[in-house]
Amino acid sequence: MDDFISQATDEILSSRKYHDLDLPVETVRALLEQELPRHRSQRQALDSVRRKLHNIVAPYLGNPDYDTAGIELKSAFASHDDQAVREACRRILQAHASTRERALILEEFYARLFAYTGVPETILDLACGLNPFSFPWMGLPSSTHYYAYDLHQPRLDLINNYFELQGLPRLAIHQDILVHPPEVEAQVAFFFKEAHRFEQRQHGCNRAFWQALHVEHLLVSLPTTSLSGRHSLLEGQRRLVYGALEGLEWRVEEILFESEIVFCIRKGG
Repeated sequence: MDDFISQATDEILSSRKYHDLDLPVETVRALLEQELPRHRSQRQALDSVRRKLHNIVAPYLGNPDYDTAGIELKSAFASHDDQAVREACRRILQAHASTRERALILEEFYARLFAYTGVPETILDLACGLNPFSFPWMGLPSSTHYYAYDLHQPRLDLINNYFELQGLPRLAIHQDILVHPPEVEAQVAFFFKEAHRFEQRQHGCNRAFWQALHVEHLLVSLPTTSLSGRHSLLEGQRRLVYGALEGLEWRVEEILFESEIVFCIRKGG
């Protein structure tokens, strides 16, 4: 069985679809180990793994042209024009469906979140996507320790280059946070528009994952409508979050935006 897992992992990671993403080996191995006992044949298990990996990587949500984005960022910072930097960051944010939806309310979004948590010295951005490019609208100092975790190495390379240009430490980290939850202590963790996809990856995993985090405030956001905008998801998202927190003495406040709800969770009551 271990030989099959190793072979299948190599085949998936070297495939045309995933070769350039440099995904963590442990992500594919964990999926295979999870799915093999659930299916009658290795082929069925492999098909399930491929479906789940497609959902995890989510190419349908969009990505920027990383080379072009890097050039534009470098040019914007070289101009010493804050507005040019913001525009370059906004173009990157608009390349991904998750961040595109909040691109026009960024200042309001983070002002409301930090009014609840206070100004953090350390942030964990979990399964970050392109969200670190929202930093110019967060109103935070360059002394902030901003840890950004993702599976997608080209994305992380761009984020680290941006962090350096912005005067932040290069703290974008290639890590499967479900397999290896971060051990960094922080005042705030962002977990934006990912909890529902974690649930699809491994049913019921959010509770243990959230408990493993060493943070004071966990900000879990979820979309309130489907990608098409035709269907409300709000009540289902509330069931997901409050179901994961059942029996835990953690305080929760909701902040509702037009297309996104943020569950502001204070761990430990």
